[in-house]
Amino acid sequence: MDQVRAGGGTQAMDTKQLFQAMLKDTIEAFLELELEEHLGYAMHDAEGRGSGNSRNGVTSKTVRGDFGQVEIETPRDRNSSFEPKIVAKRQSSVGNFQEAVISLYARGLTTREIEQHVKDIYGVEISPQFVSRATEELQQQIVDWQNRPLERVYSIIFVDGLRVAVRTEKGVLKKCVYTVLGVGASGKQEVLGLWIEETEGARFWLKVFNDLKARGVLDALIVCGDGLTGLRNAVESVFPQADVQLCVVHHIRNVSKFVSWKDRKPLCAAMRPIYTAPTVEAAAAALDRFERLWGERYPMSASAWRSHWDDLTTFFKYPVELRRMIYTTNAIESLHSQMRKNISNRKVFPNDDAVFKILFLNIRNFTNRWTKRQGWDTVMNQLMMIFGDRLKPDLIDSL
Repeated sequence: MDQVRAGGGTQAMDTKQLFQAMLKDTIEAFLELELEEHLGYAMHDAEGRGSGNSRNGVTSKTVRGDFGQVEIETPRDRNSSFEPKIVAKRQSSVGNFQEAVISLYARGLTTREIEQHVKDIYGVEISPQFVSRATEELQQQIVDWQNRPLERVYSIIFVDGLRVAVRTEKGVLKKCVYTVLGVGASGKQEVLGLWIEETEGARFWLKVFNDLKARGVLDALIVCGDGLTGLRNAVESVFPQADVQLCVVHHIRNVSKFVSWKDRKPLCAAMRPIYTAPTVEAAAAALDRFERLWGERYPMSASAWRSHWDDLTTFFKYPVELRRMIYTTNAIESLHSQMRKNISNRKVFPNDDAVFKILFLNIRNFTNRWTKRQGWDTVMNQLMMIFGDRLKPDLIDSL
């Protein structure tokens, strides 16, 4: 869906257009910082009076990047002595230098490491202060992205958390960054936002879903998570018609956590007939067999299934093609797996803003590769039969 209406009639921006705008802002912010370093004073700074050189407007040019063509404005100086490095005067494509700064920062390198890398590979000398100030320009982009209008209806919403260590006034704390990933009516997925919190609960999730609602989301068909505390109550409060599906893979991990190593593999194999059954009745029969086989040795393994049975078996209500998508949160876990690799160098983040910057840059890079989910047309036809009018407004907008 390239253009959809959010609540209140605001047009939600296409993901590609959104990141083209962000790329433009980032490049222009870098160019302005380069000019500032060249002149030796900031814009409107009194130090510039009588300095012998000053700003002299801008020149428009079009450059090619990962997100297509982008028109940028390059600042000029009156003496024509300014030679930009990030986008040189006759350069028509954007890639190496900007990627060396932004992408290396996204991969968790420190500002001094980035400085050395750029010097070694590209022969360009930049200061750690330059990198720090340049990345600060991302803050407004993050605010805009976190508050952008969203689609009115999401077929599936996935939620999951990523643990990070953050330095605070209380010392280093383990916090969780919660990612919300949505699959729209068109079948294309997008990260709807990031939220960071020390503890979760119904109040926290209520805030998250109310944030989504304030940005135009009126309905969600299915919400998938991994047993996050208070998730169901919050979903019922904000999106009362939504179904909740707990991640079966997470559940199996939790069930087998306190099982002896030699029993873990056969116990997991014995659980497989439960979630691969053709119907919920067959799944219940498979659980009975599992309990007879393993219940005496590991009584909590079967009781854990029974205590969360309704939320673990929601996916049986849906066609086979859709079940594969919603019984696990793999869609969001694969994103988190890449993020973990890219932030592994950062043992402790100085603050929450630093966490958001790096994860936002990761999301921006990954989103460019995402396309419509495979087999989505078949799934959407079935969803239309199941949900009818709840999906029609967004489908009309996507035509």
